[in-house]
Amino acid sequence: MPNFDYFDGIRINIYYDEHLPPHIHAEYGEDEVLLVIESGEIYECWLPVKQLKKSRKWLIVNRPDAIAAFKALNPHLYAPRKKKIKNIKGKK
Repeated sequence: MPNFDYFDGIRINIYYDEHLPPHIHAEYGEDEVLLVIESGEIYECWLPVKQLKKSRKWLIVNRPDAIAAFKALNPHLYAPRKKKIKNIKGKK
């Protein structure tokens, strides 16, 4: 489910098997920016100012859905980790 939304020539994508922090990909033509879902800060890449502003506005309105989709597509990032148990033989 990469294509999450499309408006004014901007594609909002959320991918599976991703990395933290939770983020969206906003694409416009050949340009792309990764925005952190919680803060709207640029994580990586670049987008023209007008499209960046529109992408951030979209994120403000759709933040709960974006974080839910990111978590659903990337459960490996939120699974509880198993503790390593040392096997010490002969010790009491």
